[in-house]
Amino acid sequence: MPYVDVPGLGNDYVTFFYQTNSATGYASGIDPSKPTVLFLHPDLLDTSWIAQQFGDPRLDAQYNLISFDRRYAGKTQSRFNAKHDSYTDAVDVAILCSELRLPPVHVLTSGPYAGDVGARFCVLFPEMAKSLTMITPGAGRSADTDMNAFEEMFYMWETADDIQTLEFSLYQVVQFICGPDVDQDLADDLIAYYEKVYPPFRAARLVQVANSVVNRQPLSKLELASIQVPCLLLHGDNDGLWSKSKIDAMAADMTSVPGGAKVVTVKGGRGYMAIQPEFASVINRVYAQFLARLPCHDQGLRTSVEPLNARLRRALDDLADLTGDYTLADARDQEVLNSMSFSRSSYKSQQAAAKTYKSFMVRQKNAFSPLMSNGRPMRRYSERKHDHWFQGDRHGMSYAGKDHEFDPTPKERDDQDESPREQVRDIIQQRQAERDKVTIATAAVTKVDQSTLLKSGVARASASLPLGRLLNPR
Repeated sequence: MPYVDVPGLGNDYVTFFYQTNSATGYASGIDPSKPTVLFLHPDLLDTSWIAQQFGDPRLDAQYNLISFDRRYAGKTQSRFNAKHDSYTDAVDVAILCSELRLPPVHVLTSGPYAGDVGARFCVLFPEMAKSLTMITPGAGRSADTDMNAFEEMFYMWETADDIQTLEFSLYQVVQFICGPDVDQDLADDLIAYYEKVYPPFRAARLVQVANSVVNRQPLSKLELASIQVPCLLLHGDNDGLWSKSKIDAMAADMTSVPGGAKVVTVKGGRGYMAIQPEFASVINRVYAQFLARLPCHDQGLRTSVEPLNARLRRALDDLADLTGDYTLADARDQEVLNSMSFSRSSYKSQQAAAKTYKSFMVRQKNAFSPLMSNGRPMRRYSERKHDHWFQGDRHGMSYAGKDHEFDPTPKERDDQDESPREQVRDIIQQRQAERDKVTIATAAVTKVDQSTLLKSGVARASASLPLGRLLNPR
């Protein structure tokens, strides 16, 4: 299996899982005549959701494609660290490229958090990147109301004790990342993925992913101005989090990009467009055209001239100058540097993350499992029964609405003052009167002229009725 074990980084341990489109499936098999594209998978997902790009011949046939699972995602194995943020993930990208001896890569990201990681990689390690393309970038900090809603979704997800509550929370997350009009089949696949990879009995792993997304640190104007590679921003005009004006302002802040950053608006686009087939094809076409305009250089595997530890020290100095946080320089005196030396998460958020992680490590031991004995989800989301109190009825009411309960007010009856025996007697007499009416109507029909009955019978005769019985009725 294509894993990269990163040694020599002190007490930090991580084994990255990656995949490529090379003939061997390993980075050593990339074609030196083709440019290399590094795709950072969408937020809250892993490399199993990059088929829309790896399966497109416009990219697969013309470029070397490579992608890896970030920390706490997919098949990558790593320890919990409260310092984890987008800066540490950006350094992970650089370490992976150095270990695999990759040539300068075209960085393609999907989602706000992945966009921050890719941009900071290009800023701190400019010699390793040739271009930057962000699909659904995050322009600034998300609104507090959105983040509060996101935190509630995660908490309900992590603490769900039945399948209905879990499915409800997961569907809210799916709508958050794919828009309210998400395709039903895609929603089924996403919810099934989350139930298998991040079920409540693995809540501690989900906490690590959720913490980095909720406590996202947006790109500053100085960081945007430090990007020196060609840049393309792909934005959906139906995006509910960031408007077109904010994306344009973000592109305007990229003052060092050669020729200026390009912004392309996808009609009808919403959420994580890279995983939605109706938008992914358009994005791949635009991206292939963007790469075709860039110059091609030697794409062979190469060994870095500068040792990794020395390169990390230089990047740490650049980050301190860029952010004005010279407390980062204290880590420079360490004997060995790792990606966590670049963390800019506050001490308060680190303490909260560690406390939450320990809490869910204990809670998940007795947590609910949505999986069957074979490891598959109990059902598809679209196959659920709409009988949970979360589901609204035709009046917009919940399960406690009038459509789901008996009318507590008894109907008024004329014989309400009668005894039960008298009420039963009245009902029997009423039904007997109805039978008498039916008997009288049947007797009246028998007196009808037989010729009239014969004509009407012939008119309504079916092929299954014997002709002899029809002509000689008895």
